[in-house]
Amino acid sequence: MTRIVSDPDTFVAEALDGLVLAHPQELRRVEGGVARRAPLAPGQVAVIVGGGSGHYPAFGGIVGIGMPAAAVCGNIFSSPSAGQAVRVAHAVDAGGGVLFSYGNYAGDVIHFGEAERRLRDEGLDVRTVLVTDDIASAPVADAAQRRGIAGDLCVFRIAGAAAERGDSLDEVERLARHANDRTRTIGVAFSGCTVPGASEPLFEVPEGMMSIGLGIHGEPGIRDVPVQGAPELARTLLEPLLAERPQGAGAHVSLLVNGLGTVKYEELFVLFGHLHRELEHAGIVVASPLCGELVTSLDMGGVSVTLLWLDDELEELWDAPAASPAFRRGAVADAGTPDDAVRPNRSAVDEIVERHHASPASQRAADTARDLLSLVRDVVVEQAEILGALDAIAGDGDHGIGMSRGLEAAVAAASARPEGDGLSALLTAAGEAWSETAGGTSGALWGAALSAFGRVADDAGAQSGEAVVAAVTAARERIAQLGGAEAGDKTMLDALLPFETALRSAVAEGVPVATALRQAASAANGAAQETATLRPRKGRARPLAEKSIGHPDPGAVSFALIVETLAEWADADERTEGRR
Repeated sequence: MTRIVSDPDTFVAEALDGLVLAHPQELRRVEGGVARRAPLAPGQVAVIVGGGSGHYPAFGGIVGIGMPAAAVCGNIFSSPSAGQAVRVAHAVDAGGGVLFSYGNYAGDVIHFGEAERRLRDEGLDVRTVLVTDDIASAPVADAAQRRGIAGDLCVFRIAGAAAERGDSLDEVERLARHANDRTRTIGVAFSGCTVPGASEPLFEVPEGMMSIGLGIHGEPGIRDVPVQGAPELARTLLEPLLAERPQGAGAHVSLLVNGLGTVKYEELFVLFGHLHRELEHAGIVVASPLCGELVTSLDMGGVSVTLLWLDDELEELWDAPAASPAFRRGAVADAGTPDDAVRPNRSAVDEIVERHHASPASQRAADTARDLLSLVRDVVVEQAEILGALDAIAGDGDHGIGMSRGLEAAVAAASARPEGDGLSALLTAAGEAWSETAGGTSGALWGAALSAFGRVADDAGAQSGEAVVAAVTAARERIAQLGGAEAGDKTMLDALLPFETALRSAVAEGVPVATALRQAASAANGAAQETATLRPRKGRARPLAEKSIGHPDPGAVSFALIVETLAEWADADERTEGRR
């Protein structure tokens, strides 16, 4: 993935533009992703899927007739923002309601969940179905926590076909859930993947070994074993899948053999043949199979196997006509010319500016916030590679890149706001831009935290110690609400909570704000380092808990880095004031 790149920062946008140009009869570009060119029938359910890019043909390549109506496309391995999802929904809404469906990843859940809330506030009926097919990512007892990998295609296809048939939103949702309940996947990797512009892979598999249980975001597998020949590999992958045969399932399955990026079709066909024979020996009939690249992971050397256990209603939808760049069934009629109208999306910043006239104190605080965002941006960009390497131990390695991009966007948004903006309007704009550009869990959390901090600091008097404490508390509450994490889950909260406690205590004792920030930052840094002893209970690191132990959480480390930067600035500012 480093051979044909003009600019890593624009890679996704350029790829989407090229995809649409290559398939002009089937796709159109919309703000936030891609949509089918054929318009939905009036009253048809709009099935919208999405996630981070790097998985083609997921997600843009499976948009079309009898398939999802649109795909929301984030940066490489990063969830798209809530704003993107809202705008894509506006582009395809036909009055029948919206079904969001995506893999069960923390960032996607947060961003799409916020989009669902916003759209519901507008009066749309919106539902969500999470895909949880990866049996290696959690035990059966915790199946709801499993992530979505190649089984995405099964759920998205069934939902899209049901919507195309004219089913109601209730029925489309039911069938999508049914498809998810009947889908199981496991994968294996022989080599890692490399994000555009990077010189090293996110992870490596030892020579002569293969990693079982890989994810589609570059997450390493759960265990390494010696490379196996095709017959043994087929048995290794099928055994756990058959052990989880869904209750009530019959003897018909669709077998999906999915190349992750560099395992070529001939190799996939060899494996498919052995899998097919093993299933026949088990008395299972293979119907309407797929073999090829379906849900990839950039240039990863790997393969996954999915079983969709069919019944009559699923088989009818699975075989229904479809036309998309990467998935076709039968023949579909020409559906005409699309209506490209998109409803305007009002910004939360516009609403704040309309409701509040900023006080002089708030305007001064906003000016300070502009400078501090730039200062923090510079520090995080400098440390981005270190943060990424830390994240790659048990995650996808994009934390440093995501934080850098988010802060760059936040600084640009803050700089673009007019003079006279108050703190709340400025930080809301910066937070929206951070969330929009960074994507992922950290993008959503930092974006929401900035907005909450600015709103409460404004209401509490902008710059007093008490106002800062109240604003930090509001930011922490919003992060906990969105992310669902608690103390000890090995997340940013494990540094934020000690920071908040130390800050409140110091302010209550009457110490200057700069001193209080310094003490709180020290507490945050110590707590961030102590997360090395914790087992992750949230996010992508959870399935790889053992690999994470001994290393601090990257979100906690980046939080500590930011508040230490702010404390150093406050110290310097206090000394400057003292000399005046």
